[in-house]
Amino acid sequence: MLSVACNGIFDDIYDEAPLPAEGDLYIDASNWTQWHYVCLHRLADGASDSLRQEPAVVTLDIPTAATEAFDADSVGIYTYWYDVYGEGISRRELRACYPTARQPEPDHWDLAFHRNNVRTNGGAALETSITDISRVGDHGAFATLDFVADTWNETDVWTLQDRMLQGLVGNQRITVNSELSRWLGIDIPPMPPAFNHNGHVFVVRLADGTYAALRLKSYIGADNVKCRLTIEYKYPL
Repeated sequence: MLSVACNGIFDDIYDEAPLPAEGDLYIDASNWTQWHYVCLHRLADGASDSLRQEPAVVTLDIPTAATEAFDADSVGIYTYWYDVYGEGISRRELRACYPTARQPEPDHWDLAFHRNNVRTNGGAALETSITDISRVGDHGAFATLDFVADTWNETDVWTLQDRMLQGLVGNQRITVNSELSRWLGIDIPPMPPAFNHNGHVFVVRLADGTYAALRLKSYIGADNVKCRLTIEYKYPL
């Protein structure tokens, strides 16, 4: 029987056979104005030739130029004031917003990364209590559990930092997976911010029903820059 804790699954699930594709991904997600799209299908053994012809990681800029009107999903830049020098970022006030073009995306992608934010492409995520990705078993152990889908967010994807000294940050309104984004927390106060590295394995159910396991191995680059991500992955489970 599978035991479930409030933050995931106890580490009692083991592999009995090697998985088709596993390794490390390095994503430099330190830039505030970029999303980095990853196609796990291109990294899997047995990927089709047509998939392998394209890069597994594609970087695209966040639109920040104003357009004439909001679209149906009200995408745009939402500027919040955050009480960064007082109670912290949990205290905030919307000060302005303006519409932009929609976020561009590649034709094929499964995950997207922006600093400590993660998106899925119609997928959903589940945090486990496993800290060793080699101990993650077949996806059948997770199939009946409650996965968390992406939801709209206008407060966490910090994009424009030109007025940060006044506590004002322009955020991109976009769907984000709050569950998977828990693998790296940023706390303010203190200043400078404190980074909380989760260390757990997350299981992602992709839109096509396949499963991947991911663990944030490191969030600091060799040059000590934050949000340069080394990610352990297994795909497919």
